[in-house]
Amino acid sequence: MVARMIHRYSRRASQPFVPVDCASIAPSLLESELFGAMRGAFTGADRDRVGVFEAAHRGTVFLDEIGEIEMNFQLALLRFLEGHEIRPVGASRSKEVDVRVIAATNRDLQRLVDEKKFRDDLWYRLNTVRIVLPPLRERRSDIPLLARFYVNKYNARYNRDVKLMDSGVKALQDYTWPGNVRQLQHVIERLTILADRVDSETVHDALTSMESREKPVETLADAEEDQIRRVLAATGGNKSKAAQILGIERKTLYRKLERMKL
Repeated sequence: MVARMIHRYSRRASQPFVPVDCASIAPSLLESELFGAMRGAFTGADRDRVGVFEAAHRGTVFLDEIGEIEMNFQLALLRFLEGHEIRPVGASRSKEVDVRVIAATNRDLQRLVDEKKFRDDLWYRLNTVRIVLPPLRERRSDIPLLARFYVNKYNARYNRDVKLMDSGVKALQDYTWPGNVRQLQHVIERLTILADRVDSETVHDALTSMESREKPVETLADAEEDQIRRVLAATGGNKSKAAQILGIERKTLYRKLERMKL
């Protein structure tokens, strides 16, 4: 959210903002993902591929979880940051691109540098301007603003009219939020689907349910099943309405329910 706001209020606002989750891309594919690749450069490259940096020319690239990239790619990234040139995989020439790079991590990069797991020269280059975001429990005054934002967002998404009560805001502020903003977002979405209002009772119930859940959501299939169950509960089992909220066809929902043995 901070990276998007920096982009939105900059002179690059009319140009692309491209986020990249470095942790979710296989190390062997990261170079072609960022720099691009020529047809025939490797198995499966049946056409020229434009990389993220070129696609975001004159805009902003947000490299999330930068601490997860491997050492053998860090030098290539450093060379790009120094020279603003890319060479797609399999290309014989480099090309110049103009992008702002914002990087984020939840890891201690200085410690990784000390452990020889992150290049010190790349760390110094990335650390030109540093913005520290404290955990949500250390900035509780942000919680009412975020809660109102997400209530409005999910009311619109699910065609609901859930009210955020003062007691609910206080209950949200009293919690420690080990999962930070993502956890708060998930709780608000759950309450928007299942409750008529966000007050202290519904917040406590949601947090208790989340903390005592025996089966953690670990895979994409688990997350999908959890979402389908919550939407079905909110619609009283109305499959047509549930399919509409989920953004899928009813027959698709039936197939998923059959697979879930519901």
